[in-house]
Amino acid sequence: MAYMADDDYDYLFKVVLIGDSGVGKTNLLSRFARNEFSLESKSTVGVEFATRTVNVDDKLIKAQIWDTAGQERYRAITSAYYRGSAGALVVYDVSRHATFENVERWLHELRNHTETNIVIMLVGNKADLSHIRAVSVEEGRALAQKHRAFFVETSALEATNVDHAFTEVLTQIYHVASKKVLGIGDDHAALPKGQTIDISIDDEQKQVKKSGCCSD
Repeated sequence: MAYMADDDYDYLFKVVLIGDSGVGKTNLLSRFARNEFSLESKSTVGVEFATRTVNVDDKLIKAQIWDTAGQERYRAITSAYYRGSAGALVVYDVSRHATFENVERWLHELRNHTETNIVIMLVGNKADLSHIRAVSVEEGRALAQKHRAFFVETSALEATNVDHAFTEVLTQIYHVASKKVLGIGDDHAALPKGQTIDISIDDEQKQVKKSGCCSD
């Protein structure tokens, strides 16, 4: 799950993005890795992944984040896509309830192809579309708790909670990896229980406006 590496990072973790087509997975990836966003909605072609290094507990953690490359349209995601994943962001669109309903299927597929201690973050993306919201925060939180996953709502468009979502996943992966090193192994009692990352979209936007800064 973790690989000791050279001088530029201490650990390398693979994180996958899954969810229905059009929920914003590629924009979440580009916002986190390059602080970019594209209004043009076009499916990813070919295998795409990006990397970014973050600091967690004084360790440099390099994230290798994989995008589904449009395969989700054909429900043809292969086991190779999931292989070696330490974490996953399961993404739905808060303005399209059908994408939320399909989360159960994505979680089932994920658990069939990964280790039991994979860190899962349920992500309600496009939170900026609150005026046409179809999935409540409470629904998202309840589903995450049911599956012992973390939960957050994001807006790739407005760069809200995107860094936080990825960094929290990497932090929890690092904690799992550290416990393995200590010999705790796959003791489920030692794994993160899953919790809501409760950052108010409104509060964060107010802070952004005050500071004049929109992204880390």
